[in-house]
Amino acid sequence: MSAAGAEVRMASGSGRWIVFTTVLGSGMALLDSTVVNVALPHIGEDLGADLAVLQWTVNAYMLTLAGLILLGGSLGDRYGRRRVFVVGVVWFALASLLCGLAPNAGVLIAARALQGVGGALLTPGSLALIQASFHPDDRARAVGLWSGFGGVGAAVGPFVGGWLVDGPGWRWVFLLNVPLAALCVPVALRHVPESRDETARGRFDVLGAVLGAAALGLVTYALIDGVWWPGVVGALVGAGFVVVERRRGESAMMPPSIFRSRLFTAVNLVTLCVYAAFGGFFFLAVIQLQVVSGYSALAAGTALLPTTVLMLLLSARSGELGERIGPRVPLTVGPLLCAAGMLLMTRAGEDASYVRDVLPALLVLGLGMTALVAPLTATVLASVDVSRAGLASGINNAAARAAGLVAVAALPLLTGMGPEAYRSATEFDATFDRAMAICAGVLVAGAVLAWTTMRTPEAPGCHPECRTHCGVTSPPLDPGAP
Repeated sequence: MSAAGAEVRMASGSGRWIVFTTVLGSGMALLDSTVVNVALPHIGEDLGADLAVLQWTVNAYMLTLAGLILLGGSLGDRYGRRRVFVVGVVWFALASLLCGLAPNAGVLIAARALQGVGGALLTPGSLALIQASFHPDDRARAVGLWSGFGGVGAAVGPFVGGWLVDGPGWRWVFLLNVPLAALCVPVALRHVPESRDETARGRFDVLGAVLGAAALGLVTYALIDGVWWPGVVGALVGAGFVVVERRRGESAMMPPSIFRSRLFTAVNLVTLCVYAAFGGFFFLAVIQLQVVSGYSALAAGTALLPTTVLMLLLSARSGELGERIGPRVPLTVGPLLCAAGMLLMTRAGEDASYVRDVLPALLVLGLGMTALVAPLTATVLASVDVSRAGLASGINNAAARAAGLVAVAALPLLTGMGPEAYRSATEFDATFDRAMAICAGVLVAGAVLAWTTMRTPEAPGCHPECRTHCGVTSPPLDPGAP
């Protein structure tokens, strides 16, 4: 079934089940990209791990997810979106089980990489299933519900993660995905119609995906371990990726022709700046609150709620404002507000007062994120032809995740954070302040870039999935116009 023949109505039982299962599936991946940060200090203590292991616990997942997410969307279009979505959910659950049972750091990191593969299969398919299943008159409402429920999930994720870590233990951050998958899969198989792109042709760009992931992995390894040669090899592999993509042309995973749009190129550069800073902040902030400020995992997770709550409540209005005034002002003011919030976060030292030292920083940061995420995504979608909206969104999403990946790897090296820094409140506090200054500088660079390059795109309108989005690791995905 193609999207053009979609007939499911929102008011029907099938319509409600489709929204339920797609929210549940995508929510697993969304939660895992946020709640794990809360558990990091406890994972390190339990496994006797140094800071590099904590970095890899985050980055192993982000590496495979960023490297394979475009390929995952293509697989769904070709072989069936429901089929690939279900395979992704099962894969993700099995990898989560392995994470929860991991006896040592090596197994945990390998399992996190496998989790990313599952996430790359299920994440593009969740929204694509809605677009392909619902009647055109109900599609916008269904996508809006998907976005809204996903936003609620993102808002409560750090709270749930903290509760699990302080209660049954950090392993349940991963084990929780198993019963969720057991609920999601039967509903998907029974109530979600299969769909695929009947026009999809040509070979998959597996070589491009492997080269892209390998380049990111080698650079990440060089930054985390502080050795230069993997970075050089990674740069060479990255050059090979560019050559392969140019030779494949329009059949490439990341066709070079899409970057002929100056606006698309510019907004992706802004994305790199913004999500590098976000990735570094959310990796380090929860550790800072626990190690330096003395918060429990639950208190640290709950402390971050204002950012996602503000995005949940105000992102629709931000999208409407961006439609009226264009992207230049929101994409300039938003990063500047975020930079101010991160600098304010340096007040969260030992015995920090939440109301006086932490909350103001998170409110300013949340307002900045609210101002920029919806206009950024809408600009990405409007900067290319409507037939390439899904590809453009996938590239932008992958770029954001890659930026966060590199930031998590690079910031400890750039700030002089030692392997045991997270065990010392004094050392971590000093390096955290330097990290926030670097993140703020990257955001200012993004704001300057936005001010000098942004223009109002010809294609108006903000897609429903842009309006209510609370993810801090990447912009929302759009499967393309049906």
